[in-house]
Amino acid sequence: MIDLKVGNWEVYRLALLDFFRINFTPKFKSMMKRKSLLLALLLVAFVTANFAQAQSANERQNYVVLTKKVPQLQPILLAAEELKKEDGENFGEFEVIICGQEIGDITDAEKIDKFLSKAKELGVTIVACGFSLNKFKVDRKLVPQQMKTVENGILYNLQLQKRGYHSLGL
Repeated sequence: MIDLKVGNWEVYRLALLDFFRINFTPKFKSMMKRKSLLLALLLVAFVTANFAQAQSANERQNYVVLTKKVPQLQPILLAAEELKKEDGENFGEFEVIICGQEIGDITDAEKIDKFLSKAKELGVTIVACGFSLNKFKVDRKLVPQQMKTVENGILYNLQLQKRGYHSLGL
């Protein structure tokens, strides 16, 4: 039978401490090192993510949309208008590239003029794909002067993406 006098409790306490020190201290230290390292890594990741988010919140937001049809300019320009409001002073460039078989529609004033005036009001650049103009035999002289022409619309889109533009293809 165990004698539980005050003096014996001290012996048991010391024996128990020795047991844990001998058996668990290296494991405990190692575990604490791992936890400390994990906590430090999580803290660095959190700070880095917040810094990156703060940086991107202050950067200009640029957009490019690749479309094949002139009537799609209406919802595209509505989106540009909303993004301009949403981004505020961080709203940057917004370009719409028209490529494809229906590229000839850009020479029809009835189809394109209302979109050109709205684009000008919003600061949106409408771009004609020169490759499509050539392929579908559209006279470049008939392309509205308010429009920019690039030799290859798809390449131009990819180049803008490389420069950090948000891109959408329709």
